[in-house]
Amino acid sequence: MDRNIKDLLTQFMKMVGEGSVVVYNEFSLQHELGIYLRQCLPSYNVQFERNAKFFGIKKGETIKHEIDIVIFNDSERYAIELKYPLNGQYPELMYAFVKDIKFMEDLNRFGFKKTYCLILVEDKNYYLGKNKKGIYAHFRCGKAVKGTISKPTGKGKNSDSISIEGEYDISWLYCISNDNKTDRRYCLVEVPRHEEQHA
Repeated sequence: MDRNIKDLLTQFMKMVGEGSVVVYNEFSLQHELGIYLRQCLPSYNVQFERNAKFFGIKKGETIKHEIDIVIFNDSERYAIELKYPLNGQYPELMYAFVKDIKFMEDLNRFGFKKTYCLILVEDKNYYLGKNKKGIYAHFRCGKAVKGTISKPTGKGKNSDSISIEGEYDISWLYCISNDNKTDRRYCLVEVPRHEEQHA
């Protein structure tokens, strides 16, 4: 690929911060990003909500099935999972983001070149707060996401878990380029293929 997707995602988030692209919920984030990627990558297909079975992956071989954004041509595949939570439920959304990371690891095992997880938040409770234990430690204290992550709340609490193969940092960046006077922040996690993680 002649243009790095991670760089494109970073540039897109800069545009969101500057206000040249307006997003107001997860649906708008998905579609505005998809439009932008189509403009930047005209030789690739950019599609929404593709089921993994389209790429020959059987049900049950991945932790999830629907890919938020997929970028592909005859020789390369990339995937992006998105989160833009607006209604609290902090530990649930944190766990859902960890699940996205696992999904991207799954896709990489089936030939995706690189995959990405992007979360945009407007509520500082995702990255600040008194509780710094359990799942909160990964989002508020810089503890790497790796190994076994237990479900923090609800049905299956402490019995359901996700096993992460790699190691990922949740690093929050300001979603603005000029004054940094906003609580709107984002985190972009790049999930390389397994052999790249252990190279």
